Amino acid sequence: MVTSRPSLLPHFLYGTAWKEERTAGLVEMALGAGFRGIDTANQRRHYFEAGVGQGLAAAYRAGVVGRADLFLQTKFTYRGGQDHRLPYDPEARFSVQVAQSMASSLEHLRTDYVDSYVLHGPSSGYGWTDADSEVWDAMKKERQAGRARVLGVSNVSLRHLEQMEAGDPEVPAFVQNRCYARFGWDREVRLFCRGRKIVYQGFSLLTANAEVLRHPVIAGLAARAGGTPAQVVFVFARAVGMLPLTGTSNGEHMKQDLASSGLELSSDAVVAIEGLAG
Repeated sequence: MVTSRPSLLPHFLYGTAWKEERTAGLVEMALGAGFRGIDTANQRRHYFEAGVGQGLAAAYRAGVVGRADLFLQTKFTYRGGQDHRLPYDPEARFSVQVAQSMASSLEHLRTDYVDSYVLHGPSSGYGWTDADSEVWDAMKKERQAGRARVLGVSNVSLRHLEQMEAGDPEVPAFVQNRCYARFGWDREVRLFCRGRKIVYQGFSLLTANAEVLRHPVIAGLAARAGGTPAQVVFVFARAVGMLPLTGTSNGEHMKQDLASSGLELSSDAVVAIEGLAG
């Protein structure tokens, strides 16, 4: 088993989905607040990747950050996850689509490489397919060419990962999933990742778990830690081995989310949160 490890890994990722015309300004705001990891995708249906590039360029001009300070992650998205604004020829082979999508992403982001290139969900919800293997091989070629540092997969089940591993000696550096407390915070996938030194990226930690944020246990822990319920969730996420994402559009919340790295939870508190809805 081989795992490629990222050389630069922030403690938080700023997610840029569903921001449309606000994307550039929010990316610039996030970088000004202190985020150094930016997550996007070449999927115009839910992301405005070119807007991310505009926000990055503004931050570079202002001297807030340089490219070398940042962890940039984007994704290849199958035709089924796109709208009519495609970053590739839909009639081309998957290997060509991957190359075209990457070239488009690099142009959008105004860079010659991304730190992480992620398959934005397998082609089937039932298992890892030949199409996925073809895309994964094409993504490896992008890495070999220096256009990506490491590779990942998102929106995957344990079944996907087990089948992927059975057919390939190299496992991804990252797995990025929506993380629901009611499903044990994606416990099975997290355990798979932990056993293989894969970094688990958790998204929708707040929006998918509104009931947890209102839970008395979380409220009590937040009060004792001098923080907010959202901060408690992010501290918990790191304690169980996640790299969390936040997509907040609120500047004060950006600062609070980053400040969560200075808070701690006891091991008993971590166990209590993990068992809240799992």
